[in-house]
Amino acid sequence: MRQMRPAELKAWLDDPAREPPLLLDVREPWEYGLCRIDGTELVPLQSLPARLAELNPARETVVICHHGVRSYHAARYLEHNGFSNVINLTGGVDAWAKEADPSMPTY
Repeated sequence: MRQMRPAELKAWLDDPAREPPLLLDVREPWEYGLCRIDGTELVPLQSLPARLAELNPARETVVICHHGVRSYHAARYLEHNGFSNVINLTGGVDAWAKEADPSMPTY
């Protein structure tokens, strides 16, 4: 599984020549309500198996959580279910706030 730092993801999202990935946030709704990366889709980790059919296994997908642990497990789950373009955001939204968007609230 590929890993990506927030600065790399920000550069990708800021590049109009590149198709943006699906930003899949696997945190809980209460966490998502506190802070999120613009454009993310919320699919809490526990509901991922039930919502798998909603996702495109060929699309580049960056999986996001608070610190990168749940997203790592979600990314592994996606890979085991035929998703070939999965990336884990190392450090999660906490690292995103520190490295890419200092105005983002943290918790």
